[in-house]
Amino acid sequence: MQEQAIKHEQVVKKKKSPVRTIVLAVVFLLAAFFGYRKISYSISHETTDNAQVETQITPVLPRVAGYVKTLAVKDYDSVKAGQLVVELDDAELQTQLQEAEADYRQAEVDVINAKAALNNSLVGLRVNKGNIDLSQMRRKKAEDDLKRDQSLYGDQAITKKQLDDSRFNVETASQQVENSKTDLTAAESRIAVLQAGVTKADAALGVKKAKIDEIKLKLTYTKVYAPQAGKIGKKNVSEGQYVQAGTPLFSIVNDTTYWVVANFKENQLRKLYPGKEVDVEVDAFPDMKIKGRIESLSEATGAKFSLLPPDNSSGNFVKVTQRVPVKIQIEDVAKYKAVLRAGLSVFVSAETK
Repeated sequence: MQEQAIKHEQVVKKKKSPVRTIVLAVVFLLAAFFGYRKISYSISHETTDNAQVETQITPVLPRVAGYVKTLAVKDYDSVKAGQLVVELDDAELQTQLQEAEADYRQAEVDVINAKAALNNSLVGLRVNKGNIDLSQMRRKKAEDDLKRDQSLYGDQAITKKQLDDSRFNVETASQQVENSKTDLTAAESRIAVLQAGVTKADAALGVKKAKIDEIKLKLTYTKVYAPQAGKIGKKNVSEGQYVQAGTPLFSIVNDTTYWVVANFKENQLRKLYPGKEVDVEVDAFPDMKIKGRIESLSEATGAKFSLLPPDNSSGNFVKVTQRVPVKIQIEDVAKYKAVLRAGLSVFVSAETK
């Protein structure tokens, strides 16, 4: 009986041990402390995890079609602005250039021929003007002869036939003058036509020259250069592949400039404004704290930029909280560019006090 009493007393002492109560109290206090901090933080901050790192991504596009002759970069290589990255085969364009240059030389000959024909017509025009002067002189002589013959005929010094011959000579000379004037008019018309021919030949020569310049310009396009410095993404092309003009070959990611686009809910924007400081936490590096500053807020919600924006007047209206893109500039971005990557998820918080 005594042993049972001792065991009962030990059980009662264990039940009355304060360790369990202390542990429960500590857990409750910790939960209350962290809960208070969480609630206090949520009250004094606007946060979002709908955010990611952004940078400038420029596609590399050929401006002419052709087969890839040389590919000077590999996946994820670093390139400098203006560096040769792709070279297309230019054999076909070189042949076209030779043909265009031959056409140009032929057009030059056409211009020379047109100008020579015009010069010949100008010489003929001077001859026609001389013929008119000569015909007018002959008509004047025939008219003078007719006057003398008429006086002589009145004095019965010549016969009627001689007088008729003088009249015929006057008519013939007058007709020669008219013919010479007609020839002059025709010559002037030919000159106008030949001048138009020279203008046309000059224009054709200009077209041939423009064609040569166009082909030479296309030849420069067979060499594709990096539009900006950065790192190559995954290549979509290989040597020997035929590419069309405007086909994306790969993209160059700017590895020196980064920013964050955070999509805050519309009811979080009240105390967000350009210039406000924010904290940025990259999911890939949770221990790294980055300071940022709001640069601008979008003038439209993200839904308005979608392919099929919602239309609330369609009759099937369900209210959905909209998000507004906020651009955040990273302070001292050069310090973090070694770890930042476009597309990384981030957590953004802004104090609202």
